[in-house]
Amino acid sequence: MTAVNGLHQDPKPAETPLRRCAHNIAAAVTVLLRPPRLHRPWGIAPRQIGVAVVVGLGALLLCMIFIDGASANAAQRLPRWVIWSFEQITDYGKSGWFLWPLGVLFLALAALPHGRLTRISQGVLAALMVRVGFLFLAIGAPSLFDTIIKRMIGRARPFTTGIADPFVFSPFKWTADYASLPSGHATTAFAVLAAFGTLWPRWRTIFLVYAVAIAISRVVVTAHYPSDVLAGGLVGAGGVVLVRRYFALRRLGFSLGPGNGIHQYPGPSLKRIKAVARELLAE
Repeated sequence: MTAVNGLHQDPKPAETPLRRCAHNIAAAVTVLLRPPRLHRPWGIAPRQIGVAVVVGLGALLLCMIFIDGASANAAQRLPRWVIWSFEQITDYGKSGWFLWPLGVLFLALAALPHGRLTRISQGVLAALMVRVGFLFLAIGAPSLFDTIIKRMIGRARPFTTGIADPFVFSPFKWTADYASLPSGHATTAFAVLAAFGTLWPRWRTIFLVYAVAIAISRVVVTAHYPSDVLAGGLVGAGGVVLVRRYFALRRLGFSLGPGNGIHQYPGPSLKRIKAVARELLAE
């Protein structure tokens, strides 16, 4: 990847799409794992971090005490058509709905003959690969963390023991019934909101509606307590922040400005993308 966006391509093209794909993926991984070009502290005092952690844990505890049990019992009393409606949308919070298309798109971009294109066209493809890679990691990394940590915590889902008891825990049980905190669907939904909303701010409202709908659905179908959803949202959004900073320190699609503000490099326009497509078809 260039300092701004993309992969530094070897002008000698690989002989087959498979070899080109392997070559470009190896180049992308090498750049992604390189040491940061910038060394910037977070600019946040340890005391501030400690306060934020205490406030977050306090909010979760209050939610567990005063909201979780009542919400789970109320969800069971909802009209059947309401529950059915949320059952139709809740599975769209699975990370696979985003990771599979993004992964396939990244592989397809890597398999294209970058070396046969002009430098401008190579830069366009590299910029696209950076953005697709960012989306994949920004959604995939929090989801992976959630999958591991929820099984270590071992919180029982609502009515696993026959009642809505928010304080039933069995750490390291490694079963789905004891993998409630944090909510994986909420983690994915809010990671999607933060990641896609970062690249396309004008569409944040749509992504927000999606994230909130998924979060509510997990409570309505009694798969999670509200505190599970709250924790999942924090993990998802926080994970995107960390991935975005990781990219910015390496000047991949983002950069760090004064005061540690993260700035996004302009992406390729639709006109540029169409020009690259015409160039590829002319090969």
